[in-house]
Amino acid sequence: MDIGSKALAALGLPGSDPKDCPASSLRFPDGGQYRIEIPSTEGPRALTAVIEEAERREVPVHRVSQGSGIMLMTDSEIVEMMEIGRERRIEVNLFVGPRSTFDTGAQVFSPAGKALGLSPRGADQLRFALADIARGCELGMRSVLVSDTGTLQVVSKMRETGELPRNLVIKTSVMMAPCNPAGAKILEDLGADTINIPSDLTIAQIAGIRAAVTTPIDFYVEAPDNIGGFIRYFEIPDLIRVASPVYLKFGLRNSPDIYPCGTHIENTALALSRERVRRARIAMEAIARHCPEAVMSPLGAADLGVPE
Repeated sequence: MDIGSKALAALGLPGSDPKDCPASSLRFPDGGQYRIEIPSTEGPRALTAVIEEAERREVPVHRVSQGSGIMLMTDSEIVEMMEIGRERRIEVNLFVGPRSTFDTGAQVFSPAGKALGLSPRGADQLRFALADIARGCELGMRSVLVSDTGTLQVVSKMRETGELPRNLVIKTSVMMAPCNPAGAKILEDLGADTINIPSDLTIAQIAGIRAAVTTPIDFYVEAPDNIGGFIRYFEIPDLIRVASPVYLKFGLRNSPDIYPCGTHIENTALALSRERVRRARIAMEAIARHCPEAVMSPLGAADLGVPE
């Protein structure tokens, strides 16, 4: 174990998970420790439902993210989502497509093949994914969700060269979540602006990742069933303290997987969106009770991927 600790330390990585879970001194550029993200916001009607419910329940929303993919939205739907996000100063994050679960390959559905995650299969799918991102950016998108290291690297390079907007926020998916500090550092080095880590990590393991990266962490306080169904509201104070800066995300346990979404299940998607906001309200009340000193970012922060 000492050999491993020394090897990790030589690479600038923590040699073990912190036993005392030190508080993170890192903050968002505005000084905030945490922000609120509502995931699985599938289209403009779902975004409108999120905003209405957030206003009714007095829940601040900094970012919404979508899961079905840019490719499964019409131009007018994307434009409408971007207009709403721009007006409200909310980051609107859209998932890139296609990916392996939408393709003809079957390995991703096998027990051992699940490690493939949502990666594009082959050069053509990667090419399609880049075209998907370019289309979204042309329609005003400034925040994209990727689920593959190759895609992340290429998109980051295209952002550097100006082929994609230089202010494009690159968010990594929970389906490629790094389980350890070295994995998180790779994603940061490749250009990730915000990294979704696994929802089953202990507080000490999260502290280990935070010790390795400065990038904001995304974390499901409540995880959907397909990634474990964990419910961790009582740990929010420690999550904020250790993982800051952190996006608190609210999936739903005991709910259907709606990907890919469309008008055929729109009522279900809207109901789920409203319930995610209610879960965020539960979290806000927990923060008020147990860690009122925690600092939330103001809405409309300058570094958010607000649509243009």
